[in-house]
Amino acid sequence: MRMKLKRSILVMAAALGAFASTPAPAQRAREAGVVIGILDPGPLNAITDVDGVQVGHVTIREGRDINTGVTAILPHDGNPFRSRVPAGFVAFNAFGKFIGSTQVVELGEIETPILLTNTLNVAEAAAAAVEWTLDQPGNEAVRSVNAVVGETNDGFLNDIRRRRVTIADARRAIENAKGGRVEEGAVGAGTGTISFGFKSGIGTASRKLPDSLGGWTLGVLVQANYGGVLDIAGVPVGVRLGQYEFKDDVDRGTADGSVVIVVATDAPLSDRNLRRVAERAFIGIGRTGSSFSNGSGDYAIAFSTSMDVRRERDEGRIAQIGDLSNAAMTPLFQAAAEATEEAAINALFAGETVAGHRGTAERLPVETVLPWLTSASD
Repeated sequence: MRMKLKRSILVMAAALGAFASTPAPAQRAREAGVVIGILDPGPLNAITDVDGVQVGHVTIREGRDINTGVTAILPHDGNPFRSRVPAGFVAFNAFGKFIGSTQVVELGEIETPILLTNTLNVAEAAAAAVEWTLDQPGNEAVRSVNAVVGETNDGFLNDIRRRRVTIADARRAIENAKGGRVEEGAVGAGTGTISFGFKSGIGTASRKLPDSLGGWTLGVLVQANYGGVLDIAGVPVGVRLGQYEFKDDVDRGTADGSVVIVVATDAPLSDRNLRRVAERAFIGIGRTGSSFSNGSGDYAIAFSTSMDVRRERDEGRIAQIGDLSNAAMTPLFQAAAEATEEAAINALFAGETVAGHRGTAERLPVETVLPWLTSASD
């Protein structure tokens, strides 16, 4: 215990030293006056606006070389193995490692928390999800667990070859998960990620449909680590700043990196319609200017928390479900696109300059960008 405490203090001291001169992060996009889309956000404008959804981060910063971590998303506060939520999965560009995706596609459900981390620590995150699941009361006879883990490559700011994330770190992310406000930016699985050449990280947003359109809530969490030509709310920010991919007809490779989108909703959806929602989330990423490059692993997973479609492990052979019709899906498609776009921009707004393993990622100069965005909305 003393060794762990001593090590934690050293890690915290290193982190404070690295960020002592960093400017205070800007407000979230909407709080700063940047309105994306036409639907209203939920009370927190976060994935946790979907009742029961919890998020946990473990952030690991050690000196200059280690900037990485784990983020866990739990669909509810019960036992997800015994009370499974339907899910849909989409690989938009499959240059990545998304553990558990084939079973999600086959069975249309998830049975563990969803974990996000860096490319070379997927195995540790998966082991943590398995261990945590086996330890849950009621799972004493379980012999197979489908861990669900996504990743993006944080190898510019993080010495990724050291594979710093441990099973214990990933398990703490699960155990730390809670509802309420979600920390954004350089935290958890977003500690070392970069978007459009600027420091980004984890971002989240939500949409609450009006009662006339069903009243459902849809929330998104994004692990943003991709690039292209940055566009915010229709404004060509990357071009105006002079920082973008293909500038002077040169491919700099900065559009690589990956993005993972996690979508939650309380609408009673089948796994088939959840896959359709996951597909629409990429509209939001496209609106930010993504190139969906060859070297980018672009994934989305969507799940429903509704008890009307919950799959209880102990139910009989015939399950009774209340599935939303296809005709009612369009507002949720709109919500997925808007919330994903805003979540990705929130990740950038929360970014802070980080001096890392192979160089420095500067924060988005929000003070320069904001006048362009607010004048465009007048």
